[in-house]
Amino acid sequence: MRRNHEIDYRIFGEEMQCVEIELDPQETVMAESGSFMFMDDGIEMETVFGDGSQQSGGILGKLMGAGKRLLTGESLFMTAFTNMGYNKARVTFAGPYAGKIMALDLQQLGGKVICQKDSYLCAAKGVSVGIEFQRKLGTGLFGGEGFIMQKLEGDGLAFVHAGGHVMEKELKPGEFLRIDTGCIVAFTSGIDYDIQMVRGVKNALFGGEGLFFAVLRGPGKVWLQSLPVSRLASKILSYGTPGGRREEGSILGGFGNILDGDGF
Repeated sequence: MRRNHEIDYRIFGEEMQCVEIELDPQETVMAESGSFMFMDDGIEMETVFGDGSQQSGGILGKLMGAGKRLLTGESLFMTAFTNMGYNKARVTFAGPYAGKIMALDLQQLGGKVICQKDSYLCAAKGVSVGIEFQRKLGTGLFGGEGFIMQKLEGDGLAFVHAGGHVMEKELKPGEFLRIDTGCIVAFTSGIDYDIQMVRGVKNALFGGEGLFFAVLRGPGKVWLQSLPVSRLASKILSYGTPGGRREEGSILGGFGNILDGDGF
């Protein structure tokens, strides 16, 4: 038996996905601010402090839940969508940019998943959205996500959003992956997260991949994204900056900019 609300869902779309949550009467889904798309008649929304898992714990529990979200850079508030009718009703949430929505059944993943900040989309009521501190100094400084990541705990369904295509890897005990720090979406609690410096002066200075890899060591599951939002944003910014376009390295890049009206 689950302690969190049991919800059904369907994911629509390919590159710009949305997730439809089906709620039985009195069931609730908690969503990140700004992710709502549309809902059926009978569903009511309420803005609450924190993640909704501490609402029965008094004012102290509410403040603690809200404070944890503030540390991860999220809003103090979340929105609860509850089916107040007598029949099933649906509410739909959309990802903020091109990518995939992942459904994580925490009951089958050991009750805990650690994910990058800003990836959380929505979850069944009762799922706790907390913080996970990186105990290793090097990992916190150079791991790409800083000292604080998001922690999802409970036995219900949680939904996270990732950029581009998502790959799931199952690591055996002692098996590890070296990963670009921005490509990590989430991993289970048994995974050891560390960093490793890129070997070779030329690789570090001119390889274009930064000075450090993230190293994830099993046992456990890892989810990776092909297009981190930071990489997407930097590409868009480079195209909007005068002289920022490289035209795939062509020597005629500047001349090509004149031809298409962008100038040098």
